[in-house]
Amino acid sequence: MASRAKAYKPASRKFSVSNKRIGIAVAQWHNDITEKLLKGAIDVLQKGGIQPSDIIIMQAPGSFELPLTAQWLIKDSKADAVLCLGCIIKGETPHFDYISQAVAGGVMKVGLEYNIPVIFGVLTTNTVQQARERSGGKHGNKGADAAVAALEMLEAKKH
Repeated sequence: MASRAKAYKPASRKFSVSNKRIGIAVAQWHNDITEKLLKGAIDVLQKGGIQPSDIIIMQAPGSFELPLTAQWLIKDSKADAVLCLGCIIKGETPHFDYISQAVAGGVMKVGLEYNIPVIFGVLTTNTVQQARERSGGKHGNKGADAAVAALEMLEAKKH
């Protein structure tokens, strides 16, 4: 019998991230979901030692625009890491597949190009209910998980 994956629990430890600036690119599309992802991310970043003044939030119209928004955060705000938070819900057309692949590839490309952590915190779900369950519901908050990943990557880069 296959076991179900468990939601990643954000670390509550302090990280050595003083004076690090974290950018958050957040999609406005499915705002009810992305606002919860954003709140989860901010909570974890602050608990992890990031000062509120070092968290720069920039909204994007939708998930497709997240990679460019991340690039702007790196270039203009001098972010040391960027979280890309969004929500793409499958519909009746292949649009979901094209957007999901483009966003994932774009996020990866920006991180590799600038050599900093650019974290994919975009929900890609079949239903609105699944998105709710992953933005503070029974499957945790993937925005919080993305923040933990950014903090862990910043720690790893020091070694």
